[in-house]
Amino acid sequence: MRCGAGGGTGPVLSGPRDILACVVARTPQRVLIGRSAELDRLVGVLDAAAAGLAGVALVGGDAGIGKTRIVTELCDLAQRRGFVTLTGQCAELGDALPYLPLADALRGAADAGGPVGPAVMARPALRRLLPGDEAGPAEETTGGLAQQRLFGSVLDMLSEVAGRQPVLFVFEDLHWADRSTRDLLVFLTRMLQRERVCLVGTYRTDDLHRRHPLRPVLAELRRLPLVTSVELPPLGDDDMAEYLATLDRYGEGPAGPVAGRGLTTVIERAGGNPFFAEELLAAGAERARLPGTLADLLLARVETLSDTARQVLRVAAVAGRRVGHDLLRDATGLGDLPLEDALREIVSRRLLTAGSDGYTFRHALLQEAVYDDLLPGERTRLHIAFAALLAERGGAPAELAHHHLAGHDLPGALRASVEAGRLAAGLGAPAEAHRHFERALEVWDQVPEAERLAGESRARIALASAAAAAAGGDYHRAAEQVRRLRREASDPVLVAETGERLSYYLADAGGDEAEAIEAAREAVDLAPHSPLLARALATYARALSRQYRFEEGAATASRALEVAQATGARDAEASALVSLALIEEEFGSSLEQAVDLLTRATRRPSGDLSIDLRARFNLARIHYENGALAVAARITEDGVRLAGETGLTWSTFGTDLRFLHYLVHYADGDWDTAERLAGGFGVRVGTRAEAQLSSFALFVEVGRGRAGADERLRWLSRFWPDVLVAYMARGMAAEQALWRGDPHTALDHVDAIVAALEPFDPSVIRIAATGLWALADLGRTGEPCDDLLRRARWAAENGPNGPRARLGPEGLAWLARAEAEWHRAHGTAGPEVWRRATEAFGFGFVYEEARSRWRLAESLLRAGDRAAARAEWERAVRVAAELEARPFLETLRAVGARAGFPDPTATTPTTTSTVSPATRDGGARETAAREPSGAARESERLAVLTAREREVLAHVAGGLANREIGERLFISQKTVSVHVSNILAKLGVTSRTQAAAVALQEGLSPSAADGNTV
Repeated sequence: MRCGAGGGTGPVLSGPRDILACVVARTPQRVLIGRSAELDRLVGVLDAAAAGLAGVALVGGDAGIGKTRIVTELCDLAQRRGFVTLTGQCAELGDALPYLPLADALRGAADAGGPVGPAVMARPALRRLLPGDEAGPAEETTGGLAQQRLFGSVLDMLSEVAGRQPVLFVFEDLHWADRSTRDLLVFLTRMLQRERVCLVGTYRTDDLHRRHPLRPVLAELRRLPLVTSVELPPLGDDDMAEYLATLDRYGEGPAGPVAGRGLTTVIERAGGNPFFAEELLAAGAERARLPGTLADLLLARVETLSDTARQVLRVAAVAGRRVGHDLLRDATGLGDLPLEDALREIVSRRLLTAGSDGYTFRHALLQEAVYDDLLPGERTRLHIAFAALLAERGGAPAELAHHHLAGHDLPGALRASVEAGRLAAGLGAPAEAHRHFERALEVWDQVPEAERLAGESRARIALASAAAAAAGGDYHRAAEQVRRLRREASDPVLVAETGERLSYYLADAGGDEAEAIEAAREAVDLAPHSPLLARALATYARALSRQYRFEEGAATASRALEVAQATGARDAEASALVSLALIEEEFGSSLEQAVDLLTRATRRPSGDLSIDLRARFNLARIHYENGALAVAARITEDGVRLAGETGLTWSTFGTDLRFLHYLVHYADGDWDTAERLAGGFGVRVGTRAEAQLSSFALFVEVGRGRAGADERLRWLSRFWPDVLVAYMARGMAAEQALWRGDPHTALDHVDAIVAALEPFDPSVIRIAATGLWALADLGRTGEPCDDLLRRARWAAENGPNGPRARLGPEGLAWLARAEAEWHRAHGTAGPEVWRRATEAFGFGFVYEEARSRWRLAESLLRAGDRAAARAEWERAVRVAAELEARPFLETLRAVGARAGFPDPTATTPTTTSTVSPATRDGGARETAAREPSGAARESERLAVLTAREREVLAHVAGGLANREIGERLFISQKTVSVHVSNILAKLGVTSRTQAAAVALQEGLSPSAADGNTV
């Protein structure tokens, strides 16, 4: 078979595959010219991903500058290195077609025999993006929950595939991306950490006007360290000349006099843009005079086509960047032979490229130029034709809506927009769903029989639009839309429904609580006995509880439960059970009753996965806070599994269950599991939710002294105004500072947290204990100590509405710790104080029990009970070693060295003398056994001092205060003062400075005290 051209009489081609084969033989596999530095940067990101550090590259440049060319080269390199490559193309219909590049990539890679297919087919949220495949009824969710499911499914799919082969995922033309795709890219950029995944996005810089929606996304992404930004500048003249010479070598350059005399002109006019240069060459070869504007330049190529080929190209331009062969045939109305002749001509001129089932404009600029050149009537007619053809083929509603609107067919646009909105909501694209519903509402009044065409009333569409806005996080728009609908409504049932929704949105947005209560109350008054009344009551109970009106809230939730059970509203029933349980937990008389209510809420699905996960989270939380760690672990594992199976790992309560699962293992001492779980808590956080989850990882990172804790804290510092992040992150930053010997910084963190917390918040107790630890280390007493202890006691005894009904064992344990630290600051912390704190944490909080045991051992040493002190110290050491709690273990070993206790976890003999006398009488004999040889050379002037006095004098010479000496030697500050007075009298000096000078003159080094014991 030979290849034909133009309108010749060559053999008939059977379709796009034959046309492609005809052209490929003449298209060179060009080398990449002038982009070596940019390609090297992209390859660096690729190599890092292959090594296990996920990365993102953003490739920007003007239209025609070569973004697709360099990314194609990168894909070729990636495939040769064993990468799985996924490529998705955004289109100008991007705002109408949610997740178009994701669907495009999956469609091309979902072959069951390939590396991606099984991972996609195992996830219903991804299967829904494929043609002819939908999730079953049990898996249907809409709005924000569906989006969370989809995002989590994409992340899990990429992680699964990357576990076998590294992945390169390219998003082309992000300047056309829909909002949901932009959100997905941001989500993946933040969540991917150590997966072997490289994301690449391309975009036109010349399209990004000041208010373009991609601009803030790019600004946000560029702040993240795993993001590499690559801007493609114009090619230099030498590179451009080489590029044009390459085209000429492969027969793609001009065949006439332009080659001899016009290359300099082409290079000057192209401005370093390869596509412009290529088009200038092609136009110059076909015309005596080069065109002026870019549009003229592009259309000059079209003008050289035959009339039939020009018409085919114009029809293709109305379809968009790509068009299927059969659809193009029907839209042109041509027979097979004339169509194929025209397509052969177009493809041979490299205006379209042929694929397996259709055609693509070689460059988006060309499609735009051809489309813009259409006459208004011609454009309208073609859009109407495409709408009719797509309707016959069951085309995507969003694409139908686009063609109907462009064809001024408002009834068709309304019908298709409503259907597109429903489909987008089901796919998890709430922003696009809202956009479609809003377009339907905009034309509603201009369409006769609009309700019949939409299949629902205008009010129903408006409510769906508000729900989509709320699901997309725009609660302000959702609330305003519902308010507007309420003002227009006369039907009491509709007023009730809008009131319930308004209250719900205001609660989620943290809006006007008085308005939320009033709207919910009106909904309860107007709703008939129905599931609507049950939901209105449940929402009203929630609003009352947020205002701490718990008696009214409990009564309302009880009524909601009755109505829900009578009307079969399982979602309202579960919501009411959770509300009742939380009120009972805080103010009731029976914790068992709260547990029973939550257990009932988890016994069967409610039909709302968010409520089901919320019930499991709160049930597990209550067990955790009340010391039933094994039960809490079982429930959190069940909840995490449910979230994973339904694709909701990254939903609000899916995330809450994950951090609670982590906390349970942090408390029960399984730190290896906790640290593994925290591996999914991103460090490079960009949202409040991500920051909250990330902050929990600090418990083990600070406890184990991980270097990564510093980087995590730097990222979290941007979110310290958030109370929960401040409590978690700054609380752990305070502990880290204390382990590093910096109590002043610790107090700064504590003061900031205490100022942000409500006085009745039980979190005050723990942070007060941390502050008292810092004050005790500083030896500061008085009002600062008293104030923190007073705050801790008040929070333990009082809730938001009066005396607290109960405080769980962890809260009681932290209160005991706060009391003990207060006594330590005042020098009155005897063993019984620390024994109470140790026993309080004995419900299963392994680490905190051991930390209290550390202080108990020190207090026993000060009391002179070495045997008991050693036993407690050894138990703490073993726990610290098993947990790999390095800062704690180092502190314990320092205590043991001073006390002369052998390390029970040591694998080699210690180089520090740890001789431990059996008795405490005979201090001189004890000291002689362990003092360095230099002690024998001390002068007779020091011989008048006892062994203990020489120890104290060595620390005085080291500049330590009496409190610090007491802590080092495990004696009280008052005892140190007595020793110092005796030393001054025996040495015949009047000040500590003079005593220190004598010590140094007589060879008693401050370091001599380091190995001393009691």
